[in-house]
Amino acid sequence: MHSAFLRLLGFSSRRFLWLLLLPSLVLLVGTFGYHFIEGWSYFDALYMTAITLTTVGYNEVHPLSHAGRWFTIFLCLGGVFILFFTATEVIRAIISGEVRDIMGRQQMERSLALLRNHLIVCGYGRMGRLVCQEFSKEKLPFVIIDRHSEVLADFNLPHGHPLHGDATSDEILKKAGIDRARALVTVAASDADNLYITMSARLLNENLFIVARVEEAGSEQKLTRAGASRVVSPYQIGGTRVAHAVLRPTVVDFIELATKTEHSRLQIEETKVSEKSSLAGSTLQYSRLRQDLGVIIVAIKKTSGHMVFNPSHDAPLEAGDILIAIGDREHLDRLDVLAKG
Repeated sequence: MHSAFLRLLGFSSRRFLWLLLLPSLVLLVGTFGYHFIEGWSYFDALYMTAITLTTVGYNEVHPLSHAGRWFTIFLCLGGVFILFFTATEVIRAIISGEVRDIMGRQQMERSLALLRNHLIVCGYGRMGRLVCQEFSKEKLPFVIIDRHSEVLADFNLPHGHPLHGDATSDEILKKAGIDRARALVTVAASDADNLYITMSARLLNENLFIVARVEEAGSEQKLTRAGASRVVSPYQIGGTRVAHAVLRPTVVDFIELATKTEHSRLQIEETKVSEKSSLAGSTLQYSRLRQDLGVIIVAIKKTSGHMVFNPSHDAPLEAGDILIAIGDREHLDRLDVLAKG
């Protein structure tokens, strides 16, 4: 019963354990004291101890001997002090917000336990904030892990669950629900941390899709061998994007138009053809995706991993194929429903 109460309040420290044990110890001392000094039954001794400690002012259960009165004096002085100290500490914990914070953590743990097919982001730096904002815009449930509690203090993104801890720890990854997650993004400050997180995540979930950030060029191969599904270098991407903004500005404009979610006029999206879909076993020509939905299939990724760019009209569509399409948001959503069957 005590352990359940401790879990409810979250007080696992030795200090609060003593706060619960001391009153019980005083009650036992008083009960055994009256029993051996006065020869009373255990129930009468317990009753006398309870009314003495609570100072309710009832009459004595039986007349007290001289030794019993001395024992009562010491029991009153010591017991009342201990009860007052215990009550003060509990009130201080409530007023200072400890209980509120603990209940908040327990609520967070319950929320994490209910997550399924979610995303995990390791590191809430500049890159991590951008990743979380994108997931939040897409209304995708995700868990953000960072070892610095002050970094997560102002976290308020919808659909996100902050978790304070070291993402290199298996226990923290398990608490984030890595065995139930669909993907993990590690954007920690150092390549060493990203490498360790990738290795741990791959060992805990061999089917997890892992995207790892890399800064040093030599670390990309290590991350791939450690189990990363994709390795992204922000500096390389940024440098290439800057150069293309000068050399091919119109191409950059098109890419920005197609990849930003706030543009509903034209977007690029991917969707997977399921076995239940009417597209499975058909061809691009007979699927009439261009005529009926107004979307353009720019590529098809086959289950073997081969990418077919600018597929012909007689290109076959099979279950498991991933279609990369361009169109407006409404038509792309209709394509996604059709592909899922």
